[in-house]
Parts: sequence; C-alpha cells; structure tokens
Amino acid sequence: MTILDFLYKTKPGRILLRPLISKPVSDLSGMILDSKISKLIIEPFAKKNEIDKGCYILDRVDSFNDFFCRRIKPGLRPIEMDSSKMISPCDGLLSVTRISGSSILNIKQSRFTVSRLLRDRKLAASFHDGYALVFRLCVNHYHRYIFFDSGRKYRDRKIKGVYHTVRPVALEEYPVFVENSREYSVIDTENFGRCVQMEVGAMLVGRIVNKFCGARKVRRGEEKGHFEYGGSTIIVLVPKGKVKLRDDIMQNVDKNLEIPVRMGEVLGS
Repeated sequence: MTILDFLYKTKPGRILLRPLISKPVSDLSGMILDSKISKLIIEPFAKKNEIDKGCYILDRVDSFNDFFCRRIKPGLRPIEMDSSKMISPCDGLLSVTRISGSSILNIKQSRFTVSRLLRDRKLAASFHDGYALVFRLCVNHYHRYIFFDSGRKYRDRKIKGVYHTVRPVALEEYPVFVENSREYSVIDTENFGRCVQMEVGAMLVGRIVNKFCGARKVRRGEEKGHFEYGGSTIIVLVPKGKVKLRDDIMQNVDKNLEIPVRMGEVLGS
C-alpha cells in the first residue's frame, strides 16, 4: 500500500489527512521549500525525476522552489506564432473532453459540471458542445505556462479550496476540481472566441503564481505564471466550432487518455 492509498482509503489515513491539507501546513511547507536549506533536496529530486538540468537557467536558484519553477533556456520551447493555430499553454499530459449537453465532465475519475467548476452558470453555458482541454503537469514537467492566444483578458477569478493531490488515487475519493483551489481567466481571444484558461493547485504547497490578475491585453506566448511545488493542472475551455484539433488528439476525445505535449506545440487550428 502506498502512502496515498493509506491517506485516502483508510480511516486512520483520513484522520491524518485532515491536518495535512490544512492551510497552516501548506504555508509551512511553502516556507520550508522557499528556504536556502531546501537546496539540499534539489539534486536527489532532479536525479529521481530524470530532469536534465542542462536545459534550464539555474544561476539564481537559492531554494527548492526556485528550482521547481526554473526557467528553460531560450529556444527549447519554440512558440508557434501562426494565429490560425491553437497551441499548448504548458508542458503536460493532455486529455480532452467534449462538453456534453448536460455539461458533465469526467476527468481522471472526477465528476463535476462546468458551472460548478467555474461557479458561473451563464459562462458555463457558452461552452456547450465545446472542448475542455486538461493538461496534467507531473513534478518533472516545466512548471511555467503561457497564454495560448492573444486577446483581452478580464480580471482573474480566484476560488479558494482544500489542497488535495491530483494523483488518480486521490480522485477515487474526492472530486478534486471542487476541492482544489483554482484561478481562471476569461479571455476574449483573437482567434478562438471567448475562452477560459484555468490553473488548479494541489496538495501541500501547490501555489499558483500568476503575473497579471487584472484586466489587460495579453499576447500569445506571453508568460501567464507558474506553479510552485505540488502536482498541478491547467484547463482550457473552448467554445463550439472554434478549433479543429489534431487527428491524434481527436481520436482520444472522451476516452480519458493522455497525450504528452509541450508548451507552444500546435494542438489544432
């Protein structure tokens, strides 16, 4: 039995889980990972997760969190700037769900309505028959993310929640997208209509650090923010008829199968 199995699937584990997911523990974890002493765990972490440190800019890394949200070297994540193409906002494992008439999404064994996800029924209704693109970031992924298209962004919406791991074992017991803290931007994009780009935090730290929370114009490929330590997820909601996804992605729609993608990669047009 793994630690996650014990915490989520046994009574003693759930008793221990409650304080572990509390805000004070999350804040304490963040303080530790922001400290200089946390540099000691960078090397074993990189080795365990097969992270090629030669791909990143590491001259100003003073803590584990500095390493976790490290910047990649120029040229290693080329951004497709053709405005007719939809690009990935991040590195991650992509799954796609078509938003059904009942607007129920089933993603990694978690069930929720789009309106419950957004806490906005009117906005949710605008995605009827559109797509929900879900990018699951593992700890070895690049944890910075960009705007997937240019446009006008409205003021960000923040939804407080309880931090849970986004590992599948946790999803068997908890509706992660209801429990987790999340932030999202409504963007009137230049090429794909009014879309939503959402970030979801995770267990322990899982901090979402967005650069621009207010209303402003944004540019395709511009950095939107980054995650600090913790499993993380990005969701992009696209209205009906605004994108034709790649054939290999379309073949896996509604199948809960994940495709590895990289930031800036073309997903459709």
